[in-house]
Amino acid sequence: MKSVRYLFIATLLLALASCKSKDVEYDASGVFEATEVIVSAQSSGEIKKLTLGEGEVLAINQQVGYIDTMQLSLKYLQLEASLSGVKSRKSDLPTQVAALKAQIANQEREHKRFSNLVASDAANQKQVDDIESQILVLQKQLKALHENIHNSNASLSNEQRAVLAQMDQIQDQINKARIISPIQGTVLAKYAEQGEFAMPGKALFKMADLQIVYLRAYVTADQLTTVKLGQTVKVYSDLGAEGRKEHQGKVTWIADKAEFTPKTIQTRDERANLVYAVKIEVQNDGFIKKGMYGEVKF
Repeated sequence: MKSVRYLFIATLLLALASCKSKDVEYDASGVFEATEVIVSAQSSGEIKKLTLGEGEVLAINQQVGYIDTMQLSLKYLQLEASLSGVKSRKSDLPTQVAALKAQIANQEREHKRFSNLVASDAANQKQVDDIESQILVLQKQLKALHENIHNSNASLSNEQRAVLAQMDQIQDQINKARIISPIQGTVLAKYAEQGEFAMPGKALFKMADLQIVYLRAYVTADQLTTVKLGQTVKVYSDLGAEGRKEHQGKVTWIADKAEFTPKTIQTRDERANLVYAVKIEVQNDGFIKKGMYGEVKF
């Protein structure tokens, strides 16, 4: 009787082990990764404000601080004053030539009047010739004035464009003093604090987009023949005591060169084999953490 009981228990344990083995079956394993971005300073100066904390979720283009821009702002005001001075030195062509045009018009009327007097023998031809000479002189003066004003205004326009370019340059530097989030994601690490001095290239904080994560798994040459880009696969993440959670994934990258299996993925014997790395995109529902182990079933 005891032997039958022991046989029943052994059979039950074997069946449970078989079911468990089937539940955890997978084709490859790996580690979940995320797209990380290290945000660095783009200008130099004291960090006047940096309000963020590790674990905080930031929106794309969200401003989280700024670097001192006092000197840049003063330079911008100086350039604005220079621009106003350049504009004030520009000449208004119609106003400048109005007097000469009025003189020419008056002389043309005199020329017409004296021409009629000469025709009626009330004046001599010399008077008409003198008026014509005066008109020619005034026309030459008008042409010269046109050229001088045009050249002066052209030079001032070039000076104005140069000042505007400097203003754009300063404004760009002021904009770069703003510390913003380049992506929507979670702050992973903070490297600087308010009051510290920043230099271009100094790392301020690191963040990652955890809404979409990638499982980097390794497959053998035999498995590689069954994997293709865009393929939909099943991905499993660890839920601790509750077992595993299934996710839908998509193969987005397949290595074109083989490599030795990383030590953290397979056993010592299996590390002797060459494998290919693949990346599988997974929409994160919040349960997947960066660095967590996962499995994939093709």
